[in-house]
Amino acid sequence: MLTQIVTFLIFFSIVGCILYGRRLIKTEKVDAVFGNPERALGGTHWVIVGSSFLLLIWLYYSWDIAKGFYPKSANELCQVGKVNDSLLGLKYQFPIEERELKSTSQIKKENKNLKKITIEIQNSDTINDQYKTILINFINKTDQLIPLLTNDDLLENETKQKISDITGRINILTENFQKPDYPFETEQELNDRLKAVEEEGGWGITKINAGSGSIENTLEVPLIPATDRGLKFHAAAKELNSISDDFFKLRNHNPQFKNKIKEIKDEIKAFRKGLNDSEEVTSTYAKNIVKIARRIEFASIYPPNALNKMQNAIVKFDNAQLQAQGGLRFIDILLFPAGTIIASGPSCSEQGSGRWLPKPSDTFNKFILMSKPSVGYKDIPLLWIKMVDLSGLIGFIIPDWIADFLPGEYPVHTKDGIVKQNFKSTVLKVATGDFNLFKIPVPHGHIWDSFMRVFLGLVFGILIGVPLGLFMGLNRFAKGFFDPLIELYRPVPPLAWAPLIISVLGIDNTGKVFLLFMVSLSIMIISARAGASGTQLSKIHAAHSLGASKKQILRYVIFPNSLPEILTGIRVAVGMCWGTLVAAEFLAGTTGIGFVENVAKKYFQYEVIWITIFIMGMLGLLFDITLRKIIDKTIPWRGKG
Repeated sequence: MLTQIVTFLIFFSIVGCILYGRRLIKTEKVDAVFGNPERALGGTHWVIVGSSFLLLIWLYYSWDIAKGFYPKSANELCQVGKVNDSLLGLKYQFPIEERELKSTSQIKKENKNLKKITIEIQNSDTINDQYKTILINFINKTDQLIPLLTNDDLLENETKQKISDITGRINILTENFQKPDYPFETEQELNDRLKAVEEEGGWGITKINAGSGSIENTLEVPLIPATDRGLKFHAAAKELNSISDDFFKLRNHNPQFKNKIKEIKDEIKAFRKGLNDSEEVTSTYAKNIVKIARRIEFASIYPPNALNKMQNAIVKFDNAQLQAQGGLRFIDILLFPAGTIIASGPSCSEQGSGRWLPKPSDTFNKFILMSKPSVGYKDIPLLWIKMVDLSGLIGFIIPDWIADFLPGEYPVHTKDGIVKQNFKSTVLKVATGDFNLFKIPVPHGHIWDSFMRVFLGLVFGILIGVPLGLFMGLNRFAKGFFDPLIELYRPVPPLAWAPLIISVLGIDNTGKVFLLFMVSLSIMIISARAGASGTQLSKIHAAHSLGASKKQILRYVIFPNSLPEILTGIRVAVGMCWGTLVAAEFLAGTTGIGFVENVAKKYFQYEVIWITIFIMGMLGLLFDITLRKIIDKTIPWRGKG
């Protein structure tokens, strides 16, 4: 129901905003000339159109619209897929979906193989003439096997009767299939089936382990027929499987054929037995002739008109099942783009965009489950609040070495095994957070861990990179001294540093934050240096003329002039940090968005993978929007000078 409402809202939003935008264009007075940035401001309605269009494409190609409007369509297509899977082997024997009879194509193939091997034997320099004559004789006898199978006069009455029985079963199935109450289900069977359907769940239902609360599985397509139409196809598929098994067990082996092929096998066996090791090529050709004879033996080769009635019966049933699908065929065409539901044996699966593109409804449900502390992902929620004692935060902020600088010694236990605290040990307890105050709510989870790693790496990069970049842009010594070092490590991809840094600093937050610091540092240094060196000389001369000091020039002229470059560098650094963080969490980590995606990749959890992609995109967008606001507030003159 929710998907239907969302679909309608998206559709009306797109149409409404487009109409509003066209109306605004006609009535709005635009004073700005072409190329003026003012012309690109505003346009919230077009933002809504773009976002809604993307969401609508996602809903459509993930088949969520089909699931929302026709929730049982996947189950019905599953049953139809079972029928098509059962029919596939039978239809493959006839020129229904193929160009010719299977018997005809097999005969053409084996005749071609016999002709090819004959030419090879005749042109061979390693086989003597006597053996060539014997091998050619074997080929001629093998070639005589096929007419024994295609001769209608040699077709046994028992085989004819079995073909007639199978044809009759198909005709009876077609007749019953067209009846409205087929497969004649009793009330008890109906109740049992509906109960099983309820227990199985719906299309794309996420199952939760009641004991552990963890996500167990997502049922891709329900298998038990949930509708009368689905039951009809399900029952027909079972009968077709039985018919298909009986047909492929049938062999057109008349006495003449049996005697002939036995004779060929025995002669070739005796011939190969009499060959010595130096005549391996001759033995190999004899062996290949036996393989061809065996393929003819196990092939379903019949006289040309022996299966005509059976073919007509299959075509008749195929037309009946296509007609019985009714509106389901249009649902499949319109609402299942780039694929459909297919069956393989007893199971069904999504094949197409709906398989690798998770449905928004399923993705949202799984996101909610993964955000709950009782479920989470690997026992850790995506984002939640946990109560932490304030002492722990104090211990995190205050460095432990403060206690080491205080005069005196740490207490030593007495002979009675008692340790008396002194002022120095008390300060150490405060610095390490080894005391109790009161609990406060603190963010917790995979998202928070990744966010803080990026934030800390970016902050340290800004705090060190910006002053150093300004210094390099203003001082010859600083530029000459630091430039080789920066340019040496900057071109190296962050992932090349990751194994070294993680192996040295460990897999905890220290290694990841330092890696992100290295990524953001070079970007911030180059941005700040470019901003400082790009300051207009006339502004600096004007400041000197007005009596400004070096500090005043740096604060009021150079730094404001460098801000556009610095803030642009921060936006670039944010994107680089996110990409590097995910890769680092891929390599080593027990929490974070990259860790979640890495585990989900191993188990083909597409919903989880798309959730992580969406989260990274949203967090990156959050950073970027924040920076845009900062840019608008701090450098409103940008583009207007």
